[in-house]
Amino acid sequence: MTDDGGIAVVGTGTGVGKTVVTAGLVGVLREDGVDARAVKPCQTGHPPDDDAAFVATACGTEAAATCLARLEPPLAPAVAAEQAGADLSYQRLRDGCERQLAAAETGLVEGIGGLRVPLADGHEVLDLVADLDVSAVVVARSGLGTLNHTTLTVDALRRQNVPVRGIVLNRYGGASTAERTNPAVLERMTDLSVHTLPETDLTDPCAAVDAVADHLPRSLVR
Repeated sequence: MTDDGGIAVVGTGTGVGKTVVTAGLVGVLREDGVDARAVKPCQTGHPPDDDAAFVATACGTEAAATCLARLEPPLAPAVAAEQAGADLSYQRLRDGCERQLAAAETGLVEGIGGLRVPLADGHEVLDLVADLDVSAVVVARSGLGTLNHTTLTVDALRRQNVPVRGIVLNRYGGASTAERTNPAVLERMTDLSVHTLPETDLTDPCAAVDAVADHLPRSLVR
């Protein structure tokens, strides 16, 4: 396990690419001989959505990822549980994440949506990240609007004393002025390293590992 207890891959919102980054980081570490594993505290919109299965497929083994709870409504976990009449316990989710992190040489927790997403029992995703005593990698969109969303996310983590390892701008193509200037601007605004990841073929989970190996530094997780 990493010295700080694990890593949370968190996003500025839904659909920014947390799963691709998580799969890539776990896959690269496992290729390096590290027993890396990802845990998804709660998967909503299941089926068809299954982030842990995407990570496991990308890494070629079910040992690479696990999911603690699955709910059908494609909503925030606390709302999905209410709609489905399911018992979703924050303490069980936290305990399960702690067990998974402790069992791995390097454990990664994939967030759900953004940090302020209601998780369970009045707690949000941010509370779980802080309670797990992990550091964080922030995943964000590359284009216009990401400066505000990303800096607010970094600020929220820092207010909870969560160390931030760096920022990944996903689906980077450099097609617009905003995309081309955002990395340097975010570095100045946050004093963090900012890395870019190009569009990844979501129909091929293995492409996530290749993309991360080619574009992201090992320092994000080592």
